[in-house]
Amino acid sequence: MSSDAMRLTRFEDARQFSERALPYLVRQEAKHNLILGLCSTLIQDNPYEQPPYLAVVEREGEVVAAALRTPPHNLNISDVRDEAALDLILEDVRAVYSELPGVVGPKEVAHSFSRRWSARTGSTYQVDVAERAYQLEHVIPVMGVPGEMRRALPEDRDLLIDWFVSFSHVTPEPVDHSRAAKMVDIRMNSAIRGLVIWWDDDTPVSMAGYTGPTPNGIRVGPVYTPPELRGRGYASACVAALSQWLLDDGRRYVFLFTDLSNPTANHIYQAIGYVPMADVDMIRFLRQASGGALNHGR
Repeated sequence: MSSDAMRLTRFEDARQFSERALPYLVRQEAKHNLILGLCSTLIQDNPYEQPPYLAVVEREGEVVAAALRTPPHNLNISDVRDEAALDLILEDVRAVYSELPGVVGPKEVAHSFSRRWSARTGSTYQVDVAERAYQLEHVIPVMGVPGEMRRALPEDRDLLIDWFVSFSHVTPEPVDHSRAAKMVDIRMNSAIRGLVIWWDDDTPVSMAGYTGPTPNGIRVGPVYTPPELRGRGYASACVAALSQWLLDDGRRYVFLFTDLSNPTANHIYQAIGYVPMADVDMIRFLRQASGGALNHGR
């Protein structure tokens, strides 16, 4: 497809997409860490059952936008150099999918695409989560929190499944026990993602995960502490220890996303060295006729 000097190219192979899109995306690695991480996951350890959507928009041979989707989840859009690229992406996505649950991207880009989608489809939209992408290069150690971090073991599986279910209840995408079990198993049987647990006096008190490697970094998440154990610094200590371990393993950066409606999380992560880099919105599209929400996810 083309519009004036712009051209959209869709890829079936994640490696080919990466070869074309990576130089553009890595210029703002923190802002694009989700797309970069999903791309590396598709190449190295693909857990998705449906083929992905992979596209770049170029102007005179230079990439000006990139988009990626792992159905049934949201469309991920990069920062764009020219908003006209969003029109090409929208029309191509509509040619591939009869419906789209939502979009994730830099705040202004996500809203600009959503306005176009609404005008084109007659749907409405709402912000599910207003997020902030953080980047860490050096850990500020957490002092005075008892316990230690350990990698999750097979005997921790049942606990982790329960924690994944509980964590999901405060996200836009709640999961049942079966789905949580699949998510835990994928994490625990992968070379590029995993889970750790913070233990205090032989009691598991908090967990953190890591996933989505990028050329120079990797993303932390989810992070969960049971409600009755919060306020004791366990999550801070767990994330700090995991972040240091990932840096020691050769990563230059560690990324994470926070919900801007949670001031506690935004404070504790900055306290251990995470620096805010970009605002990213997760937007859900709604059917105008019924008012019902489509399935949402990432």
